Amino acid sequence: MKNMNRMRIVLGICTFIFLVACESASKEKNTTYDDVKIVSAMKNVMWKGELQGKIQLDTIANKKGLFGIGPLSYLQGELLINDGKSYVSKVTSDSTMMVEETYNVSAPFFVYANVSEWKTVKVPSNIKSVKDIETFVDAQTKDYKRPFAFKLTGSIKSATIHIQNLPKGTKVSSPAEAHQGQTNYELSNEHVEIIGFFSTEHHGVFTHHDSNIHLHLITKNKDKMGHVDAVELTKMTLFLPKK
Repeated sequence: MKNMNRMRIVLGICTFIFLVACESASKEKNTTYDDVKIVSAMKNVMWKGELQGKIQLDTIANKKGLFGIGPLSYLQGELLINDGKSYVSKVTSDSTMMVEETYNVSAPFFVYANVSEWKTVKVPSNIKSVKDIETFVDAQTKDYKRPFAFKLTGSIKSATIHIQNLPKGTKVSSPAEAHQGQTNYELSNEHVEIIGFFSTEHHGVFTHHDSNIHLHLITKNKDKMGHVDAVELTKMTLFLPKK
């Protein structure tokens, strides 16, 4: 009987420790992304054809220090929120685009965050490409809570950006179908701001399956904006959120 009681006591203690650990893990999971909001997922657009708006940008209440990126609903443009200002870019021809400042738009998936204070890091001259940016940002943020927003400002030698321009009424069930109508633009010798989001855990959600970053670029004069496919940096400063 005494052995049975001891076993019950031990079992009770183990159960208690297990429940406390689970609750702690649950709390950690629930608070990890408090400062980064994620609406739907890229894979739902690409594979399930969920092209309709899942978030109306003007419903985001706190626009102070707000940053966000995603495509326009029905994949007919690109969206960028840069320090509280919202921009949409749309294709007007193979070589021209329209960039408008407005919150009266929606997105089928979107990631956004409010950042009030930044830490600046000079980007070394050997950091040139999108992959270099990913590696450099990763190295600078090993002790950061992830995901997070970041930005780069400065000059580029060249860049390739795209704007989604899916023909109206198109049904989508694969990435190839989703990218019908995508229009690429080549930039050179521009002063730009690049807004990015970093995560090792959101492939297919707000980053592509083979990348930990998603970048949108806007030129200094606000006449060009789109998703970054390739870039060659010249002189840039990296801004990371202060912990």
